[in-house]
Amino acid sequence: MSNTTTLIIAEAGVNHNGDIKLARQLIDAAANAGADYVKFQTFKAEKLVTATAPKAEYQKGTTGVAESQYEMIRKLELDVEAHQQLIKHCKKRRIRFLSTAFDLESIDLLIELGVDLFKIPSGEITNLPYLRKIAKTGKPVILSTGMATLGEIEDAIKVLTDSGCSRDDLTILHCNTQYPTPMRDVNLRTMQTIADAFKVLVGYSDHTLGIEIPIAATALGACVIEKHFTLDRNMEGPDHAASLEPQELKEMVSAIRNVEQALGDGIKLPSESEYPNRAIARKSIVAAKSIKEGELFSETNLTAKRPGTGISPMRWDEMMGQPASRAYEPDELIDA
Repeated sequence: MSNTTTLIIAEAGVNHNGDIKLARQLIDAAANAGADYVKFQTFKAEKLVTATAPKAEYQKGTTGVAESQYEMIRKLELDVEAHQQLIKHCKKRRIRFLSTAFDLESIDLLIELGVDLFKIPSGEITNLPYLRKIAKTGKPVILSTGMATLGEIEDAIKVLTDSGCSRDDLTILHCNTQYPTPMRDVNLRTMQTIADAFKVLVGYSDHTLGIEIPIAATALGACVIEKHFTLDRNMEGPDHAASLEPQELKEMVSAIRNVEQALGDGIKLPSESEYPNRAIARKSIVAAKSIKEGELFSETNLTAKRPGTGISPMRWDEMMGQPASRAYEPDELIDA
């Protein structure tokens, strides 16, 4: 992964609601927005949660309290054939396919399907066998760190690097695992703390409402941005309410690309576009009133005015007391 262009992952997640047609439409929306990847989730419910595992509070709010977490996610599984169809559609739309595995068997499936990198979700950062298995694939790894302490991030990085993941192939995403994340809890500077502490590429996985925080993260140096999106926030399902709609996703991608250009190389020089304006906006030394040949230049007969095509006012002190080589009319530029 490069730290010169922001990798934008459009997170479809489970917003397909188990409908392959809807999943293809999500791919279309991500491609139309200009994202680099569209990401789904790969899991088997019985491998992921116990039958009685509770839902998160935000999930209760978006899907109700009657069903268990197992019942909720069982309906959102994508089988092997569905994965193959989505990969085929991604190729057709020229956007890269990505999926997050949530169990060991799903990692094997994604290996078989030929994914080019692995995205580890925040909930697996303390799952040692899972981390070790992904590291051994030799693929680049993106690790989200929602709910984690700096020490837990350090432990996860050690497991990954000890198990075969090159530090150069590792990107750590700052993240807050609340849907939606309150602005007061974003703590975006943590992304830089992670970069300084572990000397790795960093990015940001966003769960706030709106698009301004991913844009700000790009300005702070994120090389990966991940953001949930949906076709309609009013659809039934756990993640729709905290997701962007297609036009918002498109606006976010466009804004990030603009920020990338605006960051530049950090070298302070006149830009090509502004260079012609220097002569217009800057000033030259001119005659403040009529000056006779041989008259000495002084504070009273010289001033500085636009345009900047003559002697720079930075040579003001040098000009004081010098004899005029010829006569000047008021506002006439002084010759060198």
